[in-house]
Amino acid sequence: MKFAIAVFSPAHAPSSRRALRFAEAVLAGGHEIARLFFYQDGVHSASANVVAPQDEQDIAAQWRAFIDSHQLDAVVCIAAALRRGVLDETEASRYQRPAVNLPKPWELSGLGQLHEAAQQADRLICFGGD
Repeated sequence: MKFAIAVFSPAHAPSSRRALRFAEAVLAGGHEIARLFFYQDGVHSASANVVAPQDEQDIAAQWRAFIDSHQLDAVVCIAAALRRGVLDETEASRYQRPAVNLPKPWELSGLGQLHEAAQQADRLICFGGD
């Protein structure tokens, strides 16, 4: 089965951790992830500036490692990212901002990527977004 997964909560939220564990289980079960889409506050999971307290799991780093190790398509909604100050090199330059905090493997793109993933997948599973 092919899944598209949308994450609406930041890395420190329990639903982001549940999304990560679900994604791990999908691949462990022999299924496929068509795309991971980070939207609303979920874009914070992609920020290189997220620092977890010492007594908490670093879910943002775990997302990055998971995506890297499985070479997954991880898309961050550009509109939500810009609003929250999550910028790649192109957008930081375009808006004349001094810092870049969206490293690879993340990719900025539009909401159409979520729609496309939902069309390609057998199931769209969403986490967060109270």
